[in-house]
Amino acid sequence: MILDKFGLNGKVAIVTGSNTGLGQGICRAFVEAGAKVVGVSRRPSTETAEMLGDGFYNVIADLGSCEVIPRVVGETLSKFGRVDILVNNAGVIKRRDSIEFTEEDWDGVMDVNLKTVFFLTQAVAKEFIKQGGGGKIINIASMLSYQGGIRVPSYTASKSAIRGVTMTLANEWAKYGINVNAIAPGYMATNNTEQLRSDGERSADILSRIPAGRWGTPEDLEGAAVFLASSASDYVNGFTLAVDGGWLGR
Repeated sequence: MILDKFGLNGKVAIVTGSNTGLGQGICRAFVEAGAKVVGVSRRPSTETAEMLGDGFYNVIADLGSCEVIPRVVGETLSKFGRVDILVNNAGVIKRRDSIEFTEEDWDGVMDVNLKTVFFLTQAVAKEFIKQGGGGKIINIASMLSYQGGIRVPSYTASKSAIRGVTMTLANEWAKYGINVNAIAPGYMATNNTEQLRSDGERSADILSRIPAGRWGTPEDLEGAAVFLASSASDYVNGFTLAVDGGWLGR
């Protein structure tokens, strides 16, 4: 049955940025689809853990440094014995006029949004290859993987690079049965957009361009994430799927 292809029964997923927003929603969707989830967060994912119970295990780690990667992968294997899915959701944004942007502003965003993403993905892919049977990697990109944005130069650079790296890794790793894809969320009602949503004029400008006429929610991303994590997407590779209420088609 076709719906069986969307199930994640027996799968183990790592989801970064699991304490709030999009990451929390993806964790919930994966558990509901039958997976066990290791959520990685800088602060305890208390609400997520209470919501998901035994299907969820939290690893506290600051992804601003690659030094935590062996521990993240090691705790996952120790807890659940394998890993089948990785979602690179954790990210940071720094808003400042580009003319005033500092090296610290740049590096702080690029380290979390790109450097650690690449090396965590590499570490998990090595486990996929060791286990045999392939695996699923989902990177969280952005509308700014396609557009320039305003006052977010390092964020735009990191998310444009995520789209490119997604294609590169898909090209290299498809032969191992590893699918590497990305999701580009539109304007979502999350912590990252709180500043925009609190600016009445800017929020109105954004909403006026979204054909769906509203900010997105974590729930809007769940179906796409489950699809890309499941066997229903076995022949989808190197693609960035926009979940944006029609923003890019405007």
